[in-house]
Amino acid sequence: MVTLCFDFGNTRLKYAVFNNREMLYEKVLHEASPQSIQELLQSVHPDKSILSSVIDHDKKIEALLAEQSSFHQLSNTTRLPFTAPVSKPETIGADRLAISAAAVEFFPGKHNLVIGLGTCITYNFINRQNQFLGGGISPGMEMRLKSLRDYTAKLPLVKADWNFPLIGYDTRTNITSGVILGMAKEIDGIIDAYSERYGNFNVLLTGGDSLYFAQLLKNKIFADPHLIYKGLYAISEYNN
Repeated sequence: MVTLCFDFGNTRLKYAVFNNREMLYEKVLHEASPQSIQELLQSVHPDKSILSSVIDHDKKIEALLAEQSSFHQLSNTTRLPFTAPVSKPETIGADRLAISAAAVEFFPGKHNLVIGLGTCITYNFINRQNQFLGGGISPGMEMRLKSLRDYTAKLPLVKADWNFPLIGYDTRTNITSGVILGMAKEIDGIIDAYSERYGNFNVLLTGGDSLYFAQLLKNKIFADPHLIYKGLYAISEYNN
């Protein structure tokens, strides 16, 4: 059974193809148009499909997926392998639901803190009763880099460079050290705060830059850049 998992994020549009439980590959979509989706469907011929979207996408895409596969749109009405006893569960982002589902799939009955590194950093805590309790949201790396340019008179836009010194020696290295190392210390600090309250728990780090940040953290973590797709696959199976 072939399953097509879409992740429409604020920065990139991506999809992954699964053959049963095995993820075969991930690719980036250059545009979210009905034509591009139709071409993809003709190429992959999926049995099932699922869409996680945090943007205003063309609704014709959902119709195409429903016509040519067993389709599920991830939303607040989706059946999930966990509960969300928070004040407004309908406001939880689809991406956060997906990575939380992956945590429950891999570590059921455990405390799990899932940290998503995307446009924003999201902290998502699921307790051992498989309840999503919430977490936190802060600016992601690209947002921090762009804000330094946008909200100052003279600082430039700097591209992320993982080969940076602790003590910056020019504008570029001052910014990369401040932003990237600052994020790493923020993440470690949040993990420490959860540890003081909950003791032992799993920390799952995901997103395109997760493998880089994993090397900068002092805390023990499980890094998987494809966690959102694995969560989407699990949700697709749970709803079919």
